[in-house]
Amino acid sequence: MNDDSNPSASTRPDLSRDLGVSHASAVVVGTIIGSGIFLVPAEMMQAVGSARLVYLAWIVGGLLSFFGALTYAELGAMKPQAGGEYVYVRDGYGQLAGFLYGWTWFVIAKPASVATVLTGLVRILGTFPVFSFFSANLISTPIAVTWGQIVAIAAAILISFLNYLGIKKAGQFQLVFTLLKVAIILGIVVICFSGAGAVAGRGWSNFTGSFAGAKGGVAGFMAALVAALWAYDGWNDLNMVAGEVKRPERNIPIALIAGVATVGALYMLVNASVQYVLPASAIAASPRPASDAVALVLGHMGAGIVSAGMALSMLVTLNGTIMSGARVPFAMARDGYFFRALADVHPRFHTPSVAIGVQALLSILLLLLGANFRQLFSLAIFAEWLFYLIAGSTVFVFRRREPQAARPYRMWGYPVVPALFVTVAAALLGYTFKNDWPNSGYGVLVILAGIPAFRYFSRLRAMNRQGR
Repeated sequence: MNDDSNPSASTRPDLSRDLGVSHASAVVVGTIIGSGIFLVPAEMMQAVGSARLVYLAWIVGGLLSFFGALTYAELGAMKPQAGGEYVYVRDGYGQLAGFLYGWTWFVIAKPASVATVLTGLVRILGTFPVFSFFSANLISTPIAVTWGQIVAIAAAILISFLNYLGIKKAGQFQLVFTLLKVAIILGIVVICFSGAGAVAGRGWSNFTGSFAGAKGGVAGFMAALVAALWAYDGWNDLNMVAGEVKRPERNIPIALIAGVATVGALYMLVNASVQYVLPASAIAASPRPASDAVALVLGHMGAGIVSAGMALSMLVTLNGTIMSGARVPFAMARDGYFFRALADVHPRFHTPSVAIGVQALLSILLLLLGANFRQLFSLAIFAEWLFYLIAGSTVFVFRRREPQAARPYRMWGYPVVPALFVTVAAALLGYTFKNDWPNSGYGVLVILAGIPAFRYFSRLRAMNRQGR
């Protein structure tokens, strides 16, 4: 939807459809696979205490993510516009709901996601002895800034600049380094299965093992499921750049479905390889189970390989996160409900250049405020699952309100599949709020603060239209 309050809207530069199906698939796979698969097996084992239940949590999390991808495949093919979820919420529930989604995304969800990835990247790099100085302060006044924060800021600027230079360049980066990331993951799997024979007491018997100190019960399984879903998170980012995908009616469904299925298969393989080498008690006690598993087989060099793979993985995730994030405030501004400058498209590179820059600035500010990894993660996860629920539910609205509308892809399993996705999203949202209510409560306050902001931009838009 263009901003009809701007008389030059029809002549200004627009985004370019330069992402092919391979680039789109790389956005899905590369953005999802971050550090989660390398780290969360320990948290999941601590929660459920059983190798089999850990696998069940991975399977359930994968199915729920796949159901979400099927839902978004129909929505993305039907409404292939920049902004993705913002467009679905706006068209499904009205401009106020769309604005509150975009406001929350812009102010809290995406900057926190970017800052979380950057913080994790620095933590991973800090495990290498050569980077041990990352924890030392570069300056102490007026605020303390560590070398690690400077490296994180440099990474944010570098990847933001890559996206500034064009969606095609960012897409090529995503494709090449996602393929490298997948190769490293498959290498880890081969190393664990082929070399574990030399490690005493390792093998298929580990799959029947258990960890006695687990939380257990329904609460434990929910905790493991949340961890798995965090590892699967990011599959929706492709829909944000739908306005730059070639043949979106075909390529968005293919990329979403194939991408999530590929990630699910890779996650199962990695989890199996780690369990093949490490017993349940060792997984529960390890902060980095994948590193420890490879280290048992190859020694210190193996742990370094996994850490390098994790750092690369997070850099690719960062690219996909930055790529998708700027399209939401851009879409809001084009509707006339946000700062007009955010709707600017670079005349040469055809990217939302101002929105990319502002997003980078907000992410850097969060990093400098010194929030820890868990706080940043909590800020992001509550807002994301709230709008997964709302955006996913619009498929029912559009099916009922616009039964004859063109749907290049009609999702399999309607209405059961989207109903399951929305129901579980609601349950996880309630679980997250209950178990982390201070950060979740802050998220609610940010959302509510969007109501007066919406009124302000609505009045400003009306004044601009009257002044035409």
